Amino acid sequence: MKELTKAEEQVMQILWKIKKGFVKDILEEFANPKPAYNTVSTIVRILEKKGFVGYTAYGKTHEYYPLILKTEYSSYTLKNVMKNYFGGSIEKLVSFFAKDNNMDIREVEELMKNIQDDLKKE
Repeated sequence: MKELTKAEEQVMQILWKIKKGFVKDILEEFANPKPAYNTVSTIVRILEKKGFVGYTAYGKTHEYYPLILKTEYSSYTLKNVMKNYFGGSIEKLVSFFAKDNNMDIREVEELMKNIQDDLKKE
C-alpha cells in the first residue's frame, strides 16, 4: 500500500464518509474555501491509479467509491508511525501519548487494556 499525500487523504476521508459520489459530491464536503473542481478531479484520478478508488461510469461522468477500507489505511499508517518514530514499540508509542496528553496512570492502564483487547480480537 502506498502512503497518501495530505490532499489525497482529505479526499479519501470524504469518500469514506459519503461511501460513493461524483466529484461534485466530494467537492461539497470540503470546507470553505473549497478547492477547484479540476483539482479534486485530478486527485481522484491519482487515487484511482494508486488503487485506492474505483468508479462506475455513467457516460462521461464517474461515480467514485473507496477500494480500501478506512480501517485498513489507518492500520497501515499507524504501523508506519510506530516503525518510523517509535522503533516498532507499542510501549514507546503509548508512553509518548501518555506524556504528550498528560494522561494519569488510570488512563494509561485503560488505554493499554483497550489495545490488548483489540489485539486479541485480531
